[in-house]
Amino acid sequence: MKKIFGAKKSKDPPPSIQDATERINKRGESVDDKIKKLDEELGRYKEQIRKTRPGPSQDAIKARAIRLLKHKRMYEEQRNMLYNQTYNLDQVAFAADGLKDAQQTMNAMKAANKELKGMMKTVKIEDIDNMQDEMTDLMDVSNEIQESLGRSYNIPDDVDEEELMGELDALEADMEFESSAVPSYLQPDKESDFDAELNLPAAPTAPAAVPVSRQQVDELGLPAVPRASIRS
Repeated sequence: MKKIFGAKKSKDPPPSIQDATERINKRGESVDDKIKKLDEELGRYKEQIRKTRPGPSQDAIKARAIRLLKHKRMYEEQRNMLYNQTYNLDQVAFAADGLKDAQQTMNAMKAANKELKGMMKTVKIEDIDNMQDEMTDLMDVSNEIQESLGRSYNIPDDVDEEELMGELDALEADMEFESSAVPSYLQPDKESDFDAELNLPAAPTAPAAVPVSRQQVDELGLPAVPRASIRS
């Protein structure tokens, strides 16, 4: 059957935007080259027109120059058209790139959404609330334990602070009364206490002089020598 009807030819893939842009740019370069050549010829004709005198020969040169100008304008129109096509292809390529980026972003967001859903299945808000409640209870129990361990022994709980202050005032009054009841000569001397605090030695005292009338004298009127000294 293939020999009779022939095999179906495979279609070539459609050109991409980049291929079309490159092909148009090549055409634009060829048109630019043609315009450059026409400019060179027009320059030679312009020099010939300047050198020749008015007449049939100058008119023939001008006619050739006008034909070249027409060709140049035609090529310039083609070049402008190619530039417009390139501009349109660039816009399409920019839009296509934007759509590709958007598609990739959407695929990434879908994957992230799927992953988040899988993670949310393992994490429940009820479990978090229960854990927070348990932590609060544990902290309360810990505070109660610390308070119980820091409690002092043999101190009644129902102690009135005003009553304690009254007892303290009464104790101070008793101490003042006892200090006033002790005689002044029995009270410690402030100066001696001050000297004791400074740890100073006692000042030396000179021996009391014995009056001459009371001293024993010998027969010569001199002080008598003690007998102990005589024996010695």
